[in-house]
Amino acid sequence: MKNRPLDLDAVAAFLQVAELGSFTRAAETMQTTQAAVSLKLKRLEDRLGCRLLERTPRYVELSPQGTAFVEHARALLEANHQALRAFAGARQRLSIGISDHVAGPELPALIARLNAHHPELLIVVRIGSSGDLLQSYDRRELDAAIVRLHTGRTDGEMLAEEAFGWFAAPHWQPHAGEPLPIATLAEPCGVRLMAGKLLDAAGISWAEVFVGGGVASVSAAVMAGLGIAALAPRMLPLGAVDVGAKLGLPALPHLPVLLHGRARDAQASSALEQLAAAYRSAIRT
Repeated sequence: MKNRPLDLDAVAAFLQVAELGSFTRAAETMQTTQAAVSLKLKRLEDRLGCRLLERTPRYVELSPQGTAFVEHARALLEANHQALRAFAGARQRLSIGISDHVAGPELPALIARLNAHHPELLIVVRIGSSGDLLQSYDRRELDAAIVRLHTGRTDGEMLAEEAFGWFAAPHWQPHAGEPLPIATLAEPCGVRLMAGKLLDAAGISWAEVFVGGGVASVSAAVMAGLGIAALAPRMLPLGAVDVGAKLGLPALPHLPVLLHGRARDAQASSALEQLAAAYRSAIRT
């Protein structure tokens, strides 16, 4: 039937695959199977009469028709959400705490994507240190917290392990006879504590030359040539250089990222799964 309406569930599945670049991660987010997502996509492509996604064993990418369909798909889902909102009550609040060492440059786009997919939720995000966020989570001030592994905690869902390095500006050079200049976050940052302990154990003299209120400010200090910092590569602008091996600095471990959550219903659970899948994707790439 030529004018048969599109299946909105299939449209939503298409957007998830397009945004996450993976049928597996889309299935995780939608709490279904990869086979079910593939079937939805096949039916949508059959209905539209074209391929929306190019699939190979190594990657998934949009076809030209898929690229053209993305904005239409978003508009369809937004119109559906607006119709539902017109007959719904106040939006449910979902409070999420994210460690500053985890948030990253991807965060604004991730939250925008969550808002687009879950307009029935009022999503509130708080950035802070892992320790402070876990305390707020334990006091039930947050519904979820995405943090680094914290000493003494054995709970939480492992999302990924992320590499860290000692980063400096491209032309930065140490000054002979002076302590190693370190840019870092203020206490109680766990990465700051770990880096200091490793330097002390290696017998390396160091001094804090910049203490920032966020990873973005620490990254800016590094790129300005003020000193070096222990950071994940995705937190730094293109061009930052890992100088750890050159300076004989102690190797930094891969640090886990964990999700602590207590979603109250299916909508909140779906939003957290989507955010978790997005961070798995961002950290592994």
